[in-house]
Amino acid sequence: MDKDRITGAAKDAAGKVEGAFGRATGDASTEASGRAREAAGTVQNLYGQAKDAVRDISDSAGDYAKDAMDKGTEIYRDGSRAVASSVREQPIGALLVAGAVGFALALMLNRQPRRRNLRDYYYR
Repeated sequence: MDKDRITGAAKDAAGKVEGAFGRATGDASTEASGRAREAAGTVQNLYGQAKDAVRDISDSAGDYAKDAMDKGTEIYRDGSRAVASSVREQPIGALLVAGAVGFALALMLNRQPRRRNLRDYYYR
């Protein structure tokens, strides 16, 4: 619980007491002062509640990020084990797949750029 919430609740209570005292005695300035203090206390209490909510959200976001990181690490580890097991069981097939992937990457990276027609630049 935030200290602004505690202070705001105290000001709110003091303002209610002061407003009631002013109303009971017929003193309008004391009643107005009490209402102003009550409003200030309510605002400070709401500010404290907002700070608490932001703190809770940031804590939750940190927990979610940590959980996602742990889950991602676990998935990566399981995938690495599965690939290693596959390679151990079928080394020739793994070599062929790796070669095919390498060949496809080489084709994509060494592709000739497309020639453009000069008429496209001059006759627009």
